[in-house]
Amino acid sequence: MAVYTAEHLRGLRMIVTGGGTGGHTYPALTTIRTLRDRLAAAGTAPDVRWVGVAHGLEARIARQEGIPFTAITTGKLRRSPNLHEWGRNVADAFRVPLGIFQAIMIVVRTRPEVVFSTGGYVSVPIGIAAWLTRRPLVMHEQILTLGLANRILARLADRVLLSHESSVDHLPARARTRAVVTGNPIRPEILTGNRDRALAAYHLDPRLPLVYVTGGAQGAVQVNNLIADILPGLLQRCHVLHQCGDYSLDRMRQVAAALPEHLRSRYQVVDYVHGELPDVLSAADIVVARSGAGTVAELTALGKACVFIPLIPTGGDEQRRTARHLADAGASRMLAGPDASANRLYEEIMVLLDHPERRQELANAARHHGRPHAAAAVASAIIDAAGRYRS
Repeated sequence: MAVYTAEHLRGLRMIVTGGGTGGHTYPALTTIRTLRDRLAAAGTAPDVRWVGVAHGLEARIARQEGIPFTAITTGKLRRSPNLHEWGRNVADAFRVPLGIFQAIMIVVRTRPEVVFSTGGYVSVPIGIAAWLTRRPLVMHEQILTLGLANRILARLADRVLLSHESSVDHLPARARTRAVVTGNPIRPEILTGNRDRALAAYHLDPRLPLVYVTGGAQGAVQVNNLIADILPGLLQRCHVLHQCGDYSLDRMRQVAAALPEHLRSRYQVVDYVHGELPDVLSAADIVVARSGAGTVAELTALGKACVFIPLIPTGGDEQRRTARHLADAGASRMLAGPDASANRLYEEIMVLLDHPERRQELANAARHHGRPHAAAAVASAIIDAAGRYRS
């Protein structure tokens, strides 16, 4: 990619679109922050406008970050809908043309030098508007296959950024020459954790391995139930730090209170791990988690030995696809469907506790799949597209 001077980048105007879920929203936010840092080092700043739906996660995040936000009307095409969802599909079909018209007006008024999309149905109108107005469109796909919105936009985008090498095979043939594998942007602070801080914060014995269990920000009842069933046996061998979500917190506290007294100090349960997450991940010897795109990006970038329990079903069964891809490559263990039982989870964790060399093999293979500098690569692609548009 070309190198541009600070003067060439001054006043860079950019529209960001994508949202609906954290999987689309947070990579966009991380990219914006990275781009701001990159341009600040050159003595300038980007002029960014985020376009999304009024009540989506992206609207809240944009407000928190002080990013100008414009809402548009759009519709969502639901795959494999039931009768009720067919009706909603028909209603949303009439919203799509209105959303595209609004998007064209936004692009004309904003005059961006690049449009960056991270997917979700809200990204389609702006992506089409960028193509119609001949503005560079850079799209990013977080998952192994392509979401429906990105399958549409891949045909229109000037640059298609992917999180996985194997995703290239899922692109339309004509889009493959425009594909670049960058990885999925992760928060840079994830890479700066300190093991000793985590041990001190949670009063953990450094002589015992740490198993960190997480179902994501909301927790995962399935994962929580499995852990509850095997805690007494696990705690004979390790510490367990369990991020269980708000919904299960009271129940898991009851489980903790019922543990034998000599094991209680080895189990810590919280609803959410806040700013100390990088330290916790640094300290964790084994991670039990869902296999969402953001979680996988962070854990592979850190090179963690993981047991993934994918959420099934998700759109396109993506979590299972991702977990299977890593498990087949020897970069994780996976429990799904009938295999996701308490006995199997106990066996998987105990094997890794008993054989540190197997933990290390998983960690090394996971690190091979990780891309810790993905955000910088995505920011470079955006700068390159804007620079070529100016040239």
